[in-house]
Amino acid sequence: MKKVLVITYYWPPSGGAGVQRWLKFVKYLRQYGWEPVVFTVEDGEFPERDNSLLKDVPDGIEIIREPIKEPYLLYKLFIGRGKKEKIHAGFLTEKKKNSLLQNIAVWIRGNFFIPDARMLWIKPSVNKLQKWLTQNKVDALVSTGPPHSCHLIAMKLRKLTGIPWLADFRDPWTKIDYYKDLKLTARADRKHQRLEREVISYADAVVTVGKTMQEEFATLVSRDIDCITNGYDDDDITKENVVPDTEFSIAHVGTMVKTRNPVALWKALSELLEEESGLKSHLLLKLVGKVDVAVQESLTQFGLHTYVKFTDYLNHDDVVKVQRQSQILLLVINRTHNAKGVLTGKLFEYMAARRPVICIGPVDGDAAEIVNETQCGKAVDYDDVNSLKKIVRDYYMQYLQHRLNTSSVNVEKYSRRALTEKLVQVLDRIVS
Repeated sequence: MKKVLVITYYWPPSGGAGVQRWLKFVKYLRQYGWEPVVFTVEDGEFPERDNSLLKDVPDGIEIIREPIKEPYLLYKLFIGRGKKEKIHAGFLTEKKKNSLLQNIAVWIRGNFFIPDARMLWIKPSVNKLQKWLTQNKVDALVSTGPPHSCHLIAMKLRKLTGIPWLADFRDPWTKIDYYKDLKLTARADRKHQRLEREVISYADAVVTVGKTMQEEFATLVSRDIDCITNGYDDDDITKENVVPDTEFSIAHVGTMVKTRNPVALWKALSELLEEESGLKSHLLLKLVGKVDVAVQESLTQFGLHTYVKFTDYLNHDDVVKVQRQSQILLLVINRTHNAKGVLTGKLFEYMAARRPVICIGPVDGDAAEIVNETQCGKAVDYDDVNSLKKIVRDYYMQYLQHRLNTSSVNVEKYSRRALTEKLVQVLDRIVS
């Protein structure tokens, strides 16, 4: 077998979305002639921990861990958080107003820790892996980001060893939705831009999760960029029969930050509650994950708070069950400048759950294209209250008649096995 060294910050027992993509690639690489070795952090600042993911780690795989010095402990002390409190990605707001200290801390974090708060991991990781590579042969390097510090580790190793390198981007770098919230100086912004172009230029292959990011990177650097989306794992869908909720349940799984607040849907539901008398006894909104204070205020504003079941966090096995049980699955694309290119891995798990999906976001975006292609649900614009009312009403009528289902097509190409095969084609190309 050929061997690949995968450099990733997120790895079980880390939970959350960041771990899924490469955990699943690593799970299936052996089937296509590649033996993975994983380099990861000793004990990172993870958004959540999920031991249920450990079952996907292949038996006998070599995992190399390196401790990390992260600024988060100082950051928490500075803003008055406890040592065990989590720092949420994407600028989730749990209080109505950020404190002055928090704004200062964000400024320090954005301008002194480039490309991210894991920058102190770069040098010791390069030193450790350079020594390891003198005694262990690998055919390729892979880095996955964010954090983009992983790319800088791989780039330094590529320059030192000449081993072909694939840089995988799960999210954009300078075009990510919260980039403007980092309070960057012009100098810091230029450094981010320079590092981004350097990584994209120097890697032997660059892979993105969506077409829009693929096109954006191609405009930065004149080169071929590969696109391999996220997907779903057949093994996650248990064979046991899952009974749908008795309620007319609409579930959103994942963090609901301010930019994902579906105000038009809340308005549509509040009007439908007045127009459809039975809906008051049937409606259930299931929000699984952290919910921004702005979203909670909107729910109260539209009289929906009493219909909501909040669940702070579930392990992945339980998330899959919730998705299969729910009558409708809600996907909201961040309402930001890069919305067209947002293609969350959640969409593919929703698809595999075989429940109707309501996708709120750009109707000409990457997510809407896949929803329409696979016929797994309906895509609707952020402000289209009338279309949302019609869609929800139609689904509600089907629910009352016990025939609310979806007939997705062409979903097999988004299975994790099929996507790993595409990845291997890229790896084989750069080592040939």
